[in-house]
Formats: sequence, structure tokens, C-alpha cells
Amino acid sequence: MDFKVKKSIAEINEKIKDGSVSVVTADEMAALVRELGAERAAREVDVVTTGTFGAMCSSGVFLNFGHADPPIKMRRVWLNGVEAYTGIAAVDAYLGATQPSERNPEYGGAHVIEELVAGEEIELRAVAHGTDCYPRKSVETEITLADLNQAVMVNPRNAYQRYNAATNSSDRTLYTYMGTLLPNYGNATFCGAGALSPLCNDPEYETIGVGTRILIGGAHGYIIGAGTQHEPVKGKGTLMVIGDLKEMKREFLRAAVFYKYGVTLYLGISVPIPILNEEIAKRTGVSDAEIVTEVIDYGVPRRDRPVVRMVTYAELKSGSIEIEGREVPTAPLSSFYMARRVAEELKRQIERGEFLLTEPVARLPTVGETKPMKQTRELPLVRDVMSREFKVVREDASLEDVAKAIVKGKFTHIPVVDAKNKLVGIVTAWDISLAVAFKYNTLDKIMTRRVVTAKPDEPVDIVVRKFEQFDISAMPVVDDEGHVLGMVTSDQISKLVGR
Repeated sequence: MDFKVKKSIAEINEKIKDGSVSVVTADEMAALVRELGAERAAREVDVVTTGTFGAMCSSGVFLNFGHADPPIKMRRVWLNGVEAYTGIAAVDAYLGATQPSERNPEYGGAHVIEELVAGEEIELRAVAHGTDCYPRKSVETEITLADLNQAVMVNPRNAYQRYNAATNSSDRTLYTYMGTLLPNYGNATFCGAGALSPLCNDPEYETIGVGTRILIGGAHGYIIGAGTQHEPVKGKGTLMVIGDLKEMKREFLRAAVFYKYGVTLYLGISVPIPILNEEIAKRTGVSDAEIVTEVIDYGVPRRDRPVVRMVTYAELKSGSIEIEGREVPTAPLSSFYMARRVAEELKRQIERGEFLLTEPVARLPTVGETKPMKQTRELPLVRDVMSREFKVVREDASLEDVAKAIVKGKFTHIPVVDAKNKLVGIVTAWDISLAVAFKYNTLDKIMTRRVVTAKPDEPVDIVVRKFEQFDISAMPVVDDEGHVLGMVTSDQISKLVGR
């Protein structure tokens, strides 16, 4: 293509060195492109700084502890009770951000990483088999980041180009990596910084590639390749990145916990985009209204969850979206304030001559999709284990009728249905005992109305999770209209596991 504006990274670096470089953040560039057009904006701006600050679960650090005396070849190692992977060398380990503590599930690798950056002392405990050259079998000590030979952050998948928004059509609250999802489309959550996000500003990966220098956790780092689950065909590119933990700042790196889900690491990443021509300028003028993503229903427990609707980041950031004719509140899981802070920090460093741009040594892949896991043993479904011998009672049934149904059928759980045979509650043998003890005389005083149910096409492990989560031992299996199709019990699951 014959461009009217042509620059090189070498020319821009000379401007950085002599202090004449023109740098704007991605949100500032969007306004400039709208006002001046892509060509004029390309003439006036040399570098656009992008930024994102959100949960980067696929993160971690390689640590070298140095050799003990006598030396040890660590078989297992724990840092503040969080186990790190030791299958690489005698005193090297990889600590994953989401690895939970054996003492406290709300503490994990991300907390250890943040505390190391903060200069705090960490308890190290390791065990080994013992060998002739590594005779020691255990060690316990306290370390700080300064005591380590190396602490290198290497993250397999960060900075998603865009990510699905999440909602929940089911009748129960879900606790997920997308935060708490309220029942019956009670809310929608989303990730990413939208128009500030690095890959949204270079969707063709023309300037962002292997070897691109970036700011990660406030330190200089590099892109070392496409991240895992990189899906450029779907506009869902990812980055694999590296940086020196010893140079990072706590304000750009924070541990967090998703309630009833687990630990994650919030991390700030900023990628510079050199404005080499007007086409690149045009792409960096992207707005939230132009970035589209899917709203996915997490209430359906399968890998290929259904798409509820398409939505723009402008709509998501407005505070609500429409789903099936109703306003559903939206909430970001990323921090737009911190994303701007990260972009502004890189802008400041470039303007001060503290950060030079690098030429990518290879482009990121522009084709490819993520495949599902190959499963040679499929999980059984609820329909494969549920009992089709069950008894239901109407909501106007007498307690005597319910008691007879329990005794005659040897059932401990009886679904309660309305006149249209739709599930409205459940009553148990224990409930009948309570009715006798407290002299209740109507079914509505003892039955449970908020019933945990299963669907026939759900995998059995989803049912097991419900049993554990709600501390129950049986549940009705219902169709989409709420008609009872059968019952599934913890005894049936136990027999299946036994087989």
C-alpha cells in the first residue's frame, strides 16, 4: 500500500532520544483521529500507548533460590504454604498465580508474588529424596525477593484482545472466574479495557509481535510469542509475556480473590504502538462502540455455552444492557482507571527517554483457532443415572398422603407439582418428621420452594458439585418447562463411581 505518511521505528527512537517525540494514550488517539482524520493524526503522533489492568490468571514466576549447604534437589517446595512446581532443576521452581494455599483457599500464588514485590519475608519449605550430590532431604527458611538469584515473570496468556461477557439464565447464583453471576439474568460481567486494550489497537498484529518491548507490572518486559488459546480468527488474540519481577511495582500488580472461585493476579500491561503510517493511526482510533463481543450464558454447564446476544464495549460500559426485553446491570472485572494509569506511565517513560521501542523479530499468528480437549472417556450424563421411578404430589396434598407416598414407595424425597405438573417444591421424610413434631397440618409449611434441580443432559460431575455446594442428597431432574422427569441421588452417583 502506498502511504502518505511513512515513519520507521528507528526514526521514532531518535525522537525519543532527543525529546521531540509525540506520545498520546489510546483514548486520546481515538479523539484525535475523530477530530483530525487518520492522516493528520499520523503526522502529529509518533507513539500510542495502550493499557489493560485486569485478572491475568495465566501468570506466574520462575524463581531460583540458590543452593543450600548441604545442597538439596527440591522434590516439592512451598512458599507461605503455596506449592510451586519443581520439575525443572534442583533449586528452580515455577509459582503459578492461581495455585491455592494448602492452609487457606483464599490465599495463593498471586499473594506470594505481590508480597515478594512488596519486600515482605516469605516462608520457604522444601523436601527431597536425597542423592549423593544433593544429600539434604528438607529445608525451612525465610526469603525475600532480594535473596533470590532470579525472579522472572513468564505468563503464558495475558492481555486478551477481547473477552466474552458473562450472564446467568439459571435459577441459582454462580461463582465463576467472571465473578458472581446472579440468577435469572440478574447481572452481566465483562473483562478488558476496550478501546485502551493493546491488541484492539493493532488487530492485524502489524506492530505488536515477538520481541516487542512492553511495560509489565511497571517494569520493562517483552512479548515472547502468541499466548495460549490465541484465536486471531475470532478476534481473540492473546500475548505470552516476560518481565523481571525484581523491577516491578506493587501498584501495577495485585493479588485478588473471586468469591467462592479462587485466587487470581491483577496485572497492568502497556504496549506501545508506533504510528508508522495513516493505516496504523486509523486502527488506533478505535472506539468502544466499534469493539463487539458475545454475552455468554454461564447458566448452561457445558464448554460451548450459548450466546445470548452480541454487545459493544460502549454498551457494557454504560452500566446496563438489554437481555430478553429487560435491563440487566453490567459490571467490569477490569479497572479502567488503572488501565489509563498504565498507559500514562508508559507515555511518561517514553517522553522522558527512559523507554525505547523495539522492532518485532516475528509477527504473531493471524490464523488459527483453539480446539477443545480430546476426551477418550466421556462423562456420563444425568439421564444415564437418574431414577425414572419416582412419586410426585400436588401442592394441595395432605401430609398424610405425602407420608404414605414416602412409606409405600420407599422414597425420601417427593417433588411437589402444581396443577400443570410443573415443579413448585420438594418435601422430604425429615420434613414430615418436623411436621409431626411441631404439629404442622399443611404441606406449604414444610416443603422447600427453592429447589435445586438437574437437567437430563447435564454431566454427572455438575450434579456432584450441586450436592456439595448445597449440602443435599437428592434433586429432581426437570425439562425446560419444569416438568419432573426423574430423580437423581447421591447414592446413585456413589454406585456409579464404585462401578
